[in-house]
Amino acid sequence: MNCIIIDDDQLSRKVIEEFVKKSDSLELIASYDNAMDAIQAFNGPDTIDLIFLDIEMPEMSGLDFLNTLDNPPQIIIISGKEKYAIEAFEYDVTDYLLKPVSLARFIKSVNKARKRFDNAAQVSGETSDEIFIKKKNSTLVRLNYSDIIYIEALENYVIVATYEHRYTIHFTMKAIANKLPENKFKRVHRSYIVNVNRVDMIEDNTIVMGEKTGTKVIPIGKSYRDDLMDDLNLISK
Repeated sequence: MNCIIIDDDQLSRKVIEEFVKKSDSLELIASYDNAMDAIQAFNGPDTIDLIFLDIEMPEMSGLDFLNTLDNPPQIIIISGKEKYAIEAFEYDVTDYLLKPVSLARFIKSVNKARKRFDNAAQVSGETSDEIFIKKKNSTLVRLNYSDIIYIEALENYVIVATYEHRYTIHFTMKAIANKLPENKFKRVHRSYIVNVNRVDMIEDNTIVMGEKTGTKVIPIGKSYRDDLMDDLNLISK
């Protein structure tokens, strides 16, 4: 889930940033110290799935900020006071956390948000066999999962490789891994995700995959090998 943090308390904001980094379910898009600046997050290229939102802030409160959103994403309130809880839940917030927030309570809240997110994806059909990717020029391209051979990390971008084309998109490996079905795609290296149904051969610590220009040899990271082998339909004597 792509998330943003809005909190004028610098210490609290930094704590939540560190918690987000520890969660495999979250990708931090931006962190703001005021609600006015946070409005720009909804004009960027990234979809915002979750907001960690403080209430008492100068210029615009967290609840006033929610009133500016036509279709707000999930909201987890992080506040130093309990008195706003009833009003906050009228906005159908996912959770209400009191400062200081512990890691255990944060994880519980994120798990709740993740469950909502997954249920919404099933209802909206996002569990189909295709995904849309946005190229650098903002063109949307529809790809079937079966068309994707592998995904390669490239600094602040990733390359999505099909048999015919290679698409460079502004995304992180962690974020794109969360978008892809786990039963079809496996992280095999810190820089590679592969479509397990497109693997031609595994030899020693490498994977061989076919593409239009020939073959692509992908390394298997030591920490990923056992997980990969467990998920393959393997016949051995």
